[in-house]
Amino acid sequence: MQRLKIVFSGPMGAGKTQAISSLSDIPVVSTEVMNTDLDTNAKLLTTVGMDYGELTVDGGASIGLYGTPGQERFKFIWPILSQGALGVVILIDHSAADPVADLTHYLKIFDDIYDGRIVLGVSQVDKMPERELSIYRDYLAGIGRNLPLFPVDMRKREDVLLLVESIIASLEQSE
Repeated sequence: MQRLKIVFSGPMGAGKTQAISSLSDIPVVSTEVMNTDLDTNAKLLTTVGMDYGELTVDGGASIGLYGTPGQERFKFIWPILSQGALGVVILIDHSAADPVADLTHYLKIFDDIYDGRIVLGVSQVDKMPERELSIYRDYLAGIGRNLPLFPVDMRKREDVLLLVESIIASLEQSE
């Protein structure tokens, strides 16, 4: 059986743990603890190591789903978790104070690692409906990038599956 790997990353509260939980065929291994940085994000729990789940796709391949911690102080683990991965799903919290700055930050980190195998998922769209999704497309166009970008509800398996399928499709196109 073929074993593959996809990484989910993004700022704290963007939905990485929920995305993996929605998609995983096994109980998710999570390293969530009480959040001690409530000034940055009011969420009660935060990932400090990684989240791990598995998804079996058509053809029997198994995809390991790895979620990075969102807090900057744990960014040393991001390249470690990224080793051997097909690509990264960068999740951006649409309701954050400056989601484009978050996108800029994560693209700078993961561009070198993944050589374009990046898919963007925008979460929490319902919390900030007046903010247009075009801000991400405009930003990407301004830096000469054309990446798959989807508004997603991390609680919906089919939304998260679309992100994974997009990475797989980008690999098939490059072959």
